[in-house]
Amino acid sequence: MEEVPHLVARARALQSLLTRDGDEIDQRRELTPAVVTALKEGGFFRMLQPRSIGGLELKPSEFARVTEALASADGSTAWVICQSNGCAMSAAYLDPRIAQQMFGPIDGILAWGPPGGPFEAEPVPGGYRISGTWRFASGCQNAIWLGAHMKVAGTQEIRTLLFPKSSARMTDIWHTLGLRGTASNEYTVEDLFVPAEQTMLRDQAIDRREQGPLYRFSSNQLYASGFAGVGLGIARGLIDAFLALPATKTSRGAGRPLRDNNVVQSQLAQAEAKWHSARAFLHTTLDEIYAHVVRHGEMTEQQGAMIRLASTWAINQSREAVTALFHCAGSAAVFEDQPFERRLRDIHTVNQQAQGRQLHYESVGQIMLGMLPENQF
Repeated sequence: MEEVPHLVARARALQSLLTRDGDEIDQRRELTPAVVTALKEGGFFRMLQPRSIGGLELKPSEFARVTEALASADGSTAWVICQSNGCAMSAAYLDPRIAQQMFGPIDGILAWGPPGGPFEAEPVPGGYRISGTWRFASGCQNAIWLGAHMKVAGTQEIRTLLFPKSSARMTDIWHTLGLRGTASNEYTVEDLFVPAEQTMLRDQAIDRREQGPLYRFSSNQLYASGFAGVGLGIARGLIDAFLALPATKTSRGAGRPLRDNNVVQSQLAQAEAKWHSARAFLHTTLDEIYAHVVRHGEMTEQQGAMIRLASTWAINQSREAVTALFHCAGSAAVFEDQPFERRLRDIHTVNQQAQGRQLHYESVGQIMLGMLPENQF
């Protein structure tokens, strides 16, 4: 298997392309063809796929390092890669023959949105018949497959059903503050038949076909890990941009350059500390739990809660670092031709998503105190 440093280096090698195409990605509200091609050829859509079908099966902390490296140049690109890889974990829950057919080709990319609406899958001979509308399918621009998470009629079973994107009607809804390039649009299917072999009980052992330690992590835990990397990458990009400001830059009305301002010096140091400490917490947590899973086969509920805590903390601390240094940069930061305003918009959009919500702290605290969490992760 390819070592992760090579993939991180490959992500860093893409940064010049992502920086070059960043404005166009924002304006198009989807990734540019050049970026999509580079991501496919670089294997970035295969990071969480099983090795048995040509995937990389990366450790969670390694996955987060790659999303971070991409996000330091462009948040939307990293978000799409994280979401697409979380969806591609489906390959571990499908018959290997079906998984190879769907994900083997270089363009075998899957997108889906979260569960939504009162839709139910109707069991029929050979599969299921479905109708419904789902939103927020990040990366659907690049996908040839879509998915839906639905309750099976007459049961409490929640099944994930995969079908060709050509079977759906797409609706452009993604007009947003930040992460504009993720093309997180809406899709609708009507009276669509989905063969049973293209469905699964996601994250459940009964349908798990791959036995590697990666697949003892739930897709939500890997989303959390990867999106934490996205937040950290956006923050790293802005911190580095701030450090690159000219030494002579002076705010209006100030008697000395920005770099000589004691408040700015303090804010910069604190932003750097927040970034490093949050990143270390995330990677240490993921690596310790991965090692536990290798030894014992499964993680504990407390360990699952720590993944949620470390990932939420990384996103929130990244937002704080970005916001502080954006203000320190002064009026120059608001211009579109400067490397600040898009990162501010992107990190606040990351934080508004489910992965960064404050409610997670309550749930983790409840688990730490031996209580049942009131809300799901």
